[in-house]
Amino acid sequence: MILARGQPSGKMGAMSQQPFSRPGAIDLSGLRRPASQPAGAPATGAAPANAAGGSATGAYSVEVTEQSFQTVIESSMTAPVVLVFHSPSQAPESSTFARDVAAVADEYEGRYLAGLVDIDASPQIAQAMQIPQVPLMLVIIDGRPASQPIPGALSQEELRTLFNQLGQQLTAQGISGRHQPQAAGAGAGADDESAEPEMDPRYAAAQDALAANDIDLAVAEYQKLVDANPADVEAAGGLAMAKVLQRVQGVDLNSAREAAAQAPDDIDAQTLVADLDLTGGHVDDAFNRLVDLVRRTAGDERDKARTHLLGLFAAVGNEDSRVIRGRQNLASALF
Repeated sequence: MILARGQPSGKMGAMSQQPFSRPGAIDLSGLRRPASQPAGAPATGAAPANAAGGSATGAYSVEVTEQSFQTVIESSMTAPVVLVFHSPSQAPESSTFARDVAAVADEYEGRYLAGLVDIDASPQIAQAMQIPQVPLMLVIIDGRPASQPIPGALSQEELRTLFNQLGQQLTAQGISGRHQPQAAGAGAGADDESAEPEMDPRYAAAQDALAANDIDLAVAEYQKLVDANPADVEAAGGLAMAKVLQRVQGVDLNSAREAAAQAPDDIDAQTLVADLDLTGGHVDDAFNRLVDLVRRTAGDERDKARTHLLGLFAAVGNEDSRVIRGRQNLASALF
């Protein structure tokens, strides 16, 4: 899935306008090894939760130090790490936000690890990462930033919406690992290296199918979950996105766009490009294309365009701000 809630510009918007990418790995050269730690020594674990410092608060959050930073980044090879940069002295509210991120991450039982970076205590991390302000949140996958940083504080509800959308997109991409609970004083990824990442057994079959690029099987498995429990939001979101992936399998983007440009009222051509836009992270473009199509058509064609658009809303998530805006635009186009 793609993201977010609240104000898409300035906060989550920088992240929500694109799919996960794999830019260069994080450059750790700005972090000098402390003199007390000999070269070649393994990174020590993350600091234990510190109530006075107001950082890590649960089983899936760690306080990140200059010594443990690389270990935390490496743990993103298992499942995403959400880095939160805060400063108790410069911006006390940023530390409140860090605690909120830790609390919300804990609700997802290992799908994410919150890495809380106190830049007062670890200024070299902020320098190496070129952090311009606090609070600032950055999602790391496979040791690399997954998208642009998210500046400013979000509410807990906005964080839950963000994490839900992230989880749906990760599922669609076959990324299904989970972090192990963090014991006090244990670093991220410091558990038995031979241990397999935990997977929610409910979604294992669908996620395995996605990982094997068997989209048809993934659709079937998600459908079973939804049939068994229609209230399973993650399964419903996974099903909707899997169906989008199913429709765009083997499609040439340039040819699809050319066909849509030549036939602006062709329902199949326009809905296919909307699917491609969605999987490419251009959520508003996908929605606007179909809203305009609804506005221009009538009868069965209009109903087909509207139904397809509702499916894309489900894929993104009904609480997403762009879906809310898209529904308003759809209502305007219909009435």
